[in-house]
Amino acid sequence: MESRESGLTRRQWFLVALAAPAGSDQTLLVRRDGDHLRVSAPQIRFLTGKPLEQLRNGNTASFACQVTLTTDMATAPLVRAIDRFVVSYDLWEEKFSAIRVGPPRRSVSRLNQPATEAWCLDQTLAIPASLTPLRRFSIRLELRVEEGKDAAPLIGEPGINIMRLIELFSRPPRAQQPRWLASAGPLKLADLK
Repeated sequence: MESRESGLTRRQWFLVALAAPAGSDQTLLVRRDGDHLRVSAPQIRFLTGKPLEQLRNGNTASFACQVTLTTDMATAPLVRAIDRFVVSYDLWEEKFSAIRVGPPRRSVSRLNQPATEAWCLDQTLAIPASLTPLRRFSIRLELRVEEGKDAAPLIGEPGINIMRLIELFSRPPRAQQPRWLASAGPLKLADLK
């Protein structure tokens, strides 16, 4: 299956993964997109368990996604991109729909489960690649299911409340809150041609 948004085929994503240095976590793929970095996490399956049960019961499921870039694992993030997605499920067609809430708002419908997961993660904001070509960096993706008390104050008139999302990711997840992590690095921009 070819990704029409990014223009990359599965084989090209595989080649990007092979370009990553040995020892890096291959679950998070990083590629250059002009002056930005984009990530893909083909092994993360988040439409399972409690979120999938919620969807099949006719409810929506909200997800908050954070991508951080650091130059040293012990330091604060150099760049942070935060996004939010709402997924629904059509019981008759057995297909998923998803909306990227923050600007720019995007939506997709009539996708199967893996395509919906891939679309959501592919829509995350691009991170500016403002590093020197040989400086080492790491990227981490964290995805959480938003619970009812988390989701309400996150939505506002302009889209999402970024400060509220940062607060959400600043605290540890609740014991029952589903969460997925993926990371890559150390990497260098020179290796991601």
